[in-house]
Amino acid sequence: MCLPVLARLWRPRGTPKTVLACQMVAAIAAQVPDRQVHVVADAHYAGADGAPLRDGRRERGMPDGISLTSRLRVNAVLHAIAAPIPGRGGRPRRIGARLGTPTDLAATLAWQQCTVSRYGRTDQVLLAEVVCLWYGTYRSRAIRVVLVCEPGTHPKGGYHLALLTTDLTSSTVDIVARYAARWSIEVAFEDAKQITGVGEARNRTPTAVARTVPFGLITQSIVVLWYTHHGHTPHIAEDRRAQTPWYRTKTQPAYLDMIVKLRRTLIAARFLEGQQRTPTPRRNPRRTPGLGRSSRIDQQKSESRETAVDQDPMP
Repeated sequence: MCLPVLARLWRPRGTPKTVLACQMVAAIAAQVPDRQVHVVADAHYAGADGAPLRDGRRERGMPDGISLTSRLRVNAVLHAIAAPIPGRGGRPRRIGARLGTPTDLAATLAWQQCTVSRYGRTDQVLLAEVVCLWYGTYRSRAIRVVLVCEPGTHPKGGYHLALLTTDLTSSTVDIVARYAARWSIEVAFEDAKQITGVGEARNRTPTAVARTVPFGLITQSIVVLWYTHHGHTPHIAEDRRAQTPWYRTKTQPAYLDMIVKLRRTLIAARFLEGQQRTPTPRRNPRRTPGLGRSSRIDQQKSESRETAVDQDPMP
């Protein structure tokens, strides 16, 4: 489950998205200094934790102790870590031999079959890894590349998924499971647009543009937190399957179930408490009890017709 907690407004030709992402990650890490933070993102943010650019205008990088796991670009050129040559003077080499692209690695690395828990199931996959350099982005900082391939298949590039991570200690199984958890981010975006109504905002003033979408995302997080602490019932998945029998594999409540439960709770608290909430003659003495707006209009028309009949001269 993904809980939106921060948002930044991106403008064309403004601050890059990678820099905005690093700023938000730094803000979150500062609030939880005693916890390990792992960042998972798509291929666009693969170089978010890379070395600063020479122009100095696009600062990037994350605080120490934070790892980044993302999809590796298919055209990334990787190199081995340079090993010092004994007895050779001069400046040491920055990079080692060229390893090539992920497709080249898939043809040279040794594959190992592993069991991975991802997307709510347990799968058997083939994994291969190497610690190397992506000098064009990370300079001399060592990174790990993990290749994933489904058993019994022969993909064109030799692999199905190429991952990059700055975490050099976790196992490859944990790295693959960690990246698979990123799918909850896409689900949260879809729920925010289709259910919460974040995508329905039509704002023009700068303050409204900067506040409306973050407010909707924070509201979505509040709904999930409320449901977790106060609204969850063990039989909600069974009730959902009974109402919609085509969801045979549903085992956990979705965000739609959570917000529906909250709406029903609010309605019950407002209208089923036995309190009289409709206006009474004491509150609004000008209004006739039991008559709505349409009834009052009909009554006025009837009185007007009767007055007109009384004023007609007798033949």
